[in-house]
Order: sequence, then structure tokens, then C-alpha cells
Amino acid sequence: MSLVEAIKNKNDILKIQNILEKESYRNLLLFCVGINSGLRISDILKLNVRDVKDRDYISLIEKKTKKYKKIPINNKLKKMFKIYTKDKSLNLPLFTTKFNNRLDRIEAYRILKRVGKEADIEENIGTHTLRKTFGYHHYKQFKDIAILQKIFNHSSAEVTLRYIGIEQDEIDDAYIKFML
Repeated sequence: MSLVEAIKNKNDILKIQNILEKESYRNLLLFCVGINSGLRISDILKLNVRDVKDRDYISLIEKKTKKYKKIPINNKLKKMFKIYTKDKSLNLPLFTTKFNNRLDRIEAYRILKRVGKEADIEENIGTHTLRKTFGYHHYKQFKDIAILQKIFNHSSAEVTLRYIGIEQDEIDDAYIKFML
């Protein structure tokens, strides 16, 4: 079994967003929540409309760690939530199937695998790709591994760097630049 990876190329992220924008606002929102929050798919899928509608923060107890987490909602997601939740009941799951059942992890995986293939993404894509993509680009933008380690609740900076694929990037770069 190969591990899933972050989507490191911003143009690939845009390709995926463009494909999803044309086919399903729900799927686009699912993707954008993942890459903008760093939440695990299990926590994204358990959100209800009331957790995001007219809110400044997403507050939840993480399924895996059982720890409380409070995440500010950025402006991009606020706009998307406003559009998506406009006529939705507060008690509904945020992400539902056409039968109004809660979207599950398997279907989220299928959506991401399909759109990754359609966008010709080289990385191995899965549901965890969203969280890793958030981490990779957060690190590239801010270069603050300590805050990212806290966001992810990792035990060390080394774990976080390995998790988001930075360690391998640096090794690859060293090989490419090395010449005798």
C-alpha cells in the first residue's frame, strides 16, 4: 500500500477546483474545507450546517484524538459556506448524498481519486491528501513548523515535516543539485 501525498503544485490544486466547480459545489466545498482547515476527513464529514453557517470558527471534538479544536474560518470558506448553506436546515449534515444521508469516507475517497485522475495529478491521492496539502502549503508559506506541529498535534517537528513530505523534497533537491 502506498501512502497518499500532498498536492504540492498550486496549478494542480486549481485544476481540481476548476473541475469540481463545474460538476458539484458540494464536492468543491469538501475539497476546499480540507485544504484550508487541515482537518481529517472524519472530522469534516461529521460537520453539520449549524457548525459553519454564519460562524467565524469551526469548533469540534476531533474524532481521532478526542481533543477540542477551534479553527477560524477564512474568508474563502466563509463565502462558500454562505452560498452552500443558504437554504439548508441547521440540523442537516453539511455534506449529504442525493438521498440526504451523510456523505461517508468511502464516497469522499472516490470523489478525490476520480478528480485527481481527471486532473492528471501525479501524486497518490486519497482523503488524507487534503490534510497533507494544507500542511505542505502552510509550511511553504509561513516556514513555521512549530505552529504546524501544534495544529496537527504531532509529537515532534520531524514527524510533521515527514508527514507533509518536506523531508523527501529536501533530499530530492539535494540529489538534483549535487554534481561532481
